[in-house]
Amino acid sequence: MESEQLFHRGYYRNSYNSITSASSDEELLDGAGVIMDFQTSEDDNLLDGDASIGTHYTMTNGGNINSSTHLLDLLDEPIPGVGTYDDFHTIDWVREKCKDRERHRRINSKKKESAWEMIKSLYDAWSGWLVVTLTGLASGALAGLIDIAADWMTDLKEGICLSALWFNHEQCCWGSNETTFEERDKCPQWKTWAELIIGQAEGPGSYIMNYIMYIFWALSFAFLAVSLVKVFAPYACGSGIPEIKTILSGFIIRGYLGKWTLMIKTITLVLAVASGLSLGKEGPLVHVACCCGNIFSYLFPKYSTNEAKKREVLSAASAAGVSVAFGAPIGGVLFSLEEVSYYFPLKTLWRSFFAALVAAFVLRSINPFGNSRLVLFYVEYHTPWYLFELLPFILLGVFGGLWGAFFIRANIAWCRRRKSTKFGKYPVLEVIIVAAITAVIAFPNPYTRLNTSELIKELFTDCGPLESSSLCDYRNDMNASKIVDDIPDRPAGTGVYSAIWQLCLALIFKIIMTVFTFGIKVPSGLFIPSMAIGAIAGRIVGIAVEQLAYYHHDWFIFKEWCEVGADCITPGLYAMVGAAACLGGVTRMTVSLVVIVFELTGGLEYIVPLMAAVMTSKWVGDAFGREGIYEAHIRLNGYPFLDAKEEFTHTTLAADVMRPRRSDPPLAVLTQDNMTVEDIENLINETSYNGFPVIMSKESQRLVGFALRRDLTIAIESARKKQEGIVGSSRVCFAQHTPSLPAESPRPLKLRSILDMSPFTVTDHTPMEIVVDIFRKLGLRQCLVTHNGRLLGIITKKDILRHMAQTANQDPASIMFN
Repeated sequence: MESEQLFHRGYYRNSYNSITSASSDEELLDGAGVIMDFQTSEDDNLLDGDASIGTHYTMTNGGNINSSTHLLDLLDEPIPGVGTYDDFHTIDWVREKCKDRERHRRINSKKKESAWEMIKSLYDAWSGWLVVTLTGLASGALAGLIDIAADWMTDLKEGICLSALWFNHEQCCWGSNETTFEERDKCPQWKTWAELIIGQAEGPGSYIMNYIMYIFWALSFAFLAVSLVKVFAPYACGSGIPEIKTILSGFIIRGYLGKWTLMIKTITLVLAVASGLSLGKEGPLVHVACCCGNIFSYLFPKYSTNEAKKREVLSAASAAGVSVAFGAPIGGVLFSLEEVSYYFPLKTLWRSFFAALVAAFVLRSINPFGNSRLVLFYVEYHTPWYLFELLPFILLGVFGGLWGAFFIRANIAWCRRRKSTKFGKYPVLEVIIVAAITAVIAFPNPYTRLNTSELIKELFTDCGPLESSSLCDYRNDMNASKIVDDIPDRPAGTGVYSAIWQLCLALIFKIIMTVFTFGIKVPSGLFIPSMAIGAIAGRIVGIAVEQLAYYHHDWFIFKEWCEVGADCITPGLYAMVGAAACLGGVTRMTVSLVVIVFELTGGLEYIVPLMAAVMTSKWVGDAFGREGIYEAHIRLNGYPFLDAKEEFTHTTLAADVMRPRRSDPPLAVLTQDNMTVEDIENLINETSYNGFPVIMSKESQRLVGFALRRDLTIAIESARKKQEGIVGSSRVCFAQHTPSLPAESPRPLKLRSILDMSPFTVTDHTPMEIVVDIFRKLGLRQCLVTHNGRLLGIITKKDILRHMAQTANQDPASIMFN
C-alpha cells in the first residue's frame, strides 16, 4: 500500500522530477529525464469501437510543474485497479518505471531499520538474476525434451525399435553388432512398418505399405496438433515471434504467454515437427522460453506487479530461446537486441546473456542429439576460402534476397486470402490438406522425407572418408601421388548427379510448401525451412564450383590457388552460406544471424563470406520491400506497432492528422469542476474512447490534464461503495481546491488523484515527422494538440498508423487489429 501511495504522490505531483531524480538501479538515462528507448504500440480499444485514446506520462508540460496533488483526496488508501491494464491495451511505460523507482526508494529507505528489511532488500536486488536463471533452466529442459521427443516421433513414421520402444532409429542400432559400414542404419532391432505388418523388408509391397504408414502417421500427428491448439490454446499456433515483438513493445495480450499456451505449444510443436510439415521448431522455442519467463516473473512481486519490468524478463527469455534453438548463446542475446526488443537497458543485456548461458548449459547436459553438441547440424570446416569464392557467395546472397522477397509477398498474400475467405474458417481441414500433400510428395524423395534438421546436417557436412551419402559419391583417382590431409577435389560420380536432381526437386517442393505452411494453425517456425532452402541451393552451387575447379584448374581464376589433387572447394561451406543468406532474406537479420551461424560452425574464418552473403541478401530484399516476415505479419494482423526501422518523410502537420476533423463531432472532454458524476458516467457510456482531456471550462478550453476511462470508472465505482453521500448529482472536482457549493448540495467527489497533470502536448504546426519520431522514441499512446495553450484535438497512435497507411496508398481501415 505504501509503495502505491509513494508512487501516486511522487508521480502525479511532478512526473518530470520523478523521472530525473530517480535513484533506482534501473536508471534509463541520466540528466535528460526523457526515456528515449521506449517503443510502444497504441492503446487500441480493439474490442469496442473505432476511437481509442489512452494516456502516457512522459514530460511535464506548461505551468503544471509546480502543482501539488494528494492521493488521499478520494480515499484513505489507493484505489484498487487504478493503473492496471485491460486486454489488448498498451502499457504506460513511464508510469511503470516511476512506480518501480518509488518501490526501490521505499526498499532503500527501510533496509537499515532491521535485519529482516535488509534481507528483503537483498532478495529484491537478486530477484532479477533468480528469475532469468529459472527461465534459462526451464527453457533448456523443455528444448531438450522437445528435441528428443521430435526425433523419436519423426522416426516413428518409418518404423519402431522392438528392443526399446522409446529409442529412435539411430539409438536403436547403436548397440547392435550386426550393422555394416555401408548400411549402418539397418539392424535387426529396428523394424519398418512393412516388416511388422506384411513381413516384407524389400519389394513393391513393402514400399507401398511404408508409404501408406508414413502418410497415416503424418496426418495423425498433424490432426492431433491442430486439434489440441484449437480446443485448448489458440494462441499456441504460429511462430510467436511477431506477437512477442508486439508484446515487448508494450502491448497486452492476455494468455499469450500463459501456462496453457506453454503446455500445448510444447506438445504440439513436437507433433507438428514430427508430421513432416515444412516448418521448424526454432521460432516457437522463443515463444516457449518467453512463456517460461512470464510464468516465473509472477513468483516475484518486483516483476508481477510491473509490466515494464516484466518485459525485461521477456527480453532475456527470448535470448534463451534462440540459445537453445541454435546452440548460440551470444547469437541469442544479439537476436533479442536486434530483432525483438525495443527497450533493452544494459542490465537486461547482462541478464539476457546469463539466461542464454544457463539455457545452453542445461541443453548441453541433456545432450539430446548424442553428439555432445547443442544442435544436430553442428559442423567444422578446415579448408580455407579464397577470394574468388566471394563471387558465388554473393550470388547466393542475391538468391537469398530474392527468395525472401518472394516468400514474404506470397505468404502474406495467402494469409490475407485465408483471412478474407471461408477457407480460414476451417483450420483443421487446412492443416490436414497441407500435411497430406506434404507427405504424399515428400516420401518418394529421400531428401524431402528426411527430417529438415537432418537434411541441413547432411548438406552442411563435408565429404570425408566415413561419409556414405550419395552426395559424396565421387570417383576416386587411384593414380593421385600427392598425399594431403584432406580428400582432394574429385570428379562427381553418378550418385552426386542423381542427388543434385533430387535436391533440385526438393528445392522446388520446399519453396512452394513453406509458403502455404507458415501461418497455419499449428506451431510453425520459419528458421529451419528457410535454412534448408538456402542449404540446398548452396550445396548445388558448391558442387558446381567444385567440378568447375576440377575440370578447369588451368583457368586463371583457379590456377593461382587450386592445385591438381588439392582440396580447394568445400561444398558444405556453400550450403552454410546459402542457409544464412536465405534466412537473412526472410527475416532481414544481419549481425545476430552471422553470429548464430558462426557459432553453429565453430569457425571464425568464415565470417567474411557470411557477412558478404547476409548483407547482399538484405540489400536485395530491401530493394523489393523493407519489411521482414515478422513485421509483415504484425502489419497483417493489425497489431498496434510502430516500427523504428520505418522512415516517415511526408510534410504534413499535426493539425492535418489530429481529431476531431472538421466533419467530426466536437472532442469529448471533461471540465475541471463543472460536471457531475452522472455527466461523466453518461459520457463514458456514450463513447468508446479510452481517455478524456480535462479543461478548465468549455469557454476557455485551457488544458488541465488527462484522465483515463478505466481509472474514472474504477474510481467512481469505488467511491460509491466506500464513501457516503456520493450520488449521481455529486459534483466531480479535478482541481486542487473544491469550489464553494450550496449547503444542500451532495458531497463532491474529488478525482484529482487519477488525473495526469502533465500530458504530452504538441502545437498544431508541429511537423508530423517530428510527432512520429516522438511517438517512437518516447513510447506515447497519444498526445494532445494545442494552440496558444488552448486544446484543439488529440493524436493517438491509431491516428498515426492510419495516416502512415494513407501516405503509403493503403486502406487505413484494413490495418487495424481484426
